[in-house]
Amino acid sequence: MQVGLIGAGNMARALARGWGEPVLATDGGSGRAAALVAELGGEALASNAELARRADLVVLACKPYQLDAVASEAGAARRVLSVLGGTDAARLRSAFPAGEVYVTMPNTPVEVRRGVTIVAQETPLPDDVRALLERVGTVVVLPERLMGPATATTGVTPAYVALVAEAMVDAAVKHGLKAELAAELVVEVLAGSAELLRVRGGDTLAMRREVTSPGGSTARGLAALEDAGLRSAFLAAMEAVRG
Repeated sequence: MQVGLIGAGNMARALARGWGEPVLATDGGSGRAAALVAELGGEALASNAELARRADLVVLACKPYQLDAVASEAGAARRVLSVLGGTDAARLRSAFPAGEVYVTMPNTPVEVRRGVTIVAQETPLPDDVRALLERVGTVVVLPERLMGPATATTGVTPAYVALVAEAMVDAAVKHGLKAELAAELVVEVLAGSAELLRVRGGDTLAMRREVTSPGGSTARGLAALEDAGLRSAFLAAMEAVRG
């Protein structure tokens, strides 16, 4: 399948790197398309119209406000996979009335094939497109009305994990560890803990109990996090993202 990327920013780059195959790409003059195809192979094209003619699947990864301008050039696209935030199926069908559209929202870990892609069930994926997304992680199909809270969980989480890791490293450095060692420890323990939680079926309570002795150091640490408002902070973040 020949994939064409309209837009070559962070999400487009993450998907392309996860797929690891040559792509067609355009950008708005930033030079990112040329850099991406220099890395992965393919062609940086001069126009969205040419990309739409040549690609089997057009990945719409521009800015949402650019949708109408892009559609006026790429209206010949046969299949359009959108990763645009806040852009529903009705809006995409209006912009691309001649093609099939798929409403999706991946997150950046698709780059290392551990992403999560939310798909609106109102725009079902053909088998080959679903297989393409499954190559870079987990695909979850939900009613379009639930995509907002779902993507407010998955899309922002890489940034949250980075912030948590940064805070943990800072705390370790404050108590004497070198920054490089602290970063290595934190990154490895976060990766290992996430994998263990996955293997345990997401049973967070059981996982906490395994390392928490009554009155022990872990219990004191968890209590400090609760007292500092960890849960309310994440709830506030969800509400802020949802707007």
